[in-house]
Amino acid sequence: MTPAQQELFDAAMAAMANAHAPYSHYPVGAAVRASSGTVYSGCNVENAAYPQGWCAEASAIAAMVTAGEREIVEVLTVCQGDLVGTCCGGCRQKLREFAALDVPVFACGPDGIRATFTLGQLLPHSFGPEHLAP
Repeated sequence: MTPAQQELFDAAMAAMANAHAPYSHYPVGAAVRASSGTVYSGCNVENAAYPQGWCAEASAIAAMVTAGEREIVEVLTVCQGDLVGTCCGGCRQKLREFAALDVPVFACGPDGIRATFTLGQLLPHSFGPEHLAP
């Protein structure tokens, strides 16, 4: 893992430790690097009214936007279990709002990076902000 990837991984692991996942028992942490180089992290937060929870990626994006940033250049997610966990469809679209299709998305387990994708691989033929440009 590169030092930059390690920084994302450490931030995502720390966020995952604070996840609120009493229903699925599937804690997730995410970290995004903005174009400024700043890393923003988030965790999943479940709710007894299931559709009212939010994903780790959405939390990290919200932290970035709250700080005034609008461009993601790297994404890393971490979850437990043996399978490679990737961003859900909704989070892929949320990432698409702020990330180019060539942005790397690192899918990790507690042991490190398990797979690397581009956002374009995870969300082919996507609908993005440019579709709404005048």
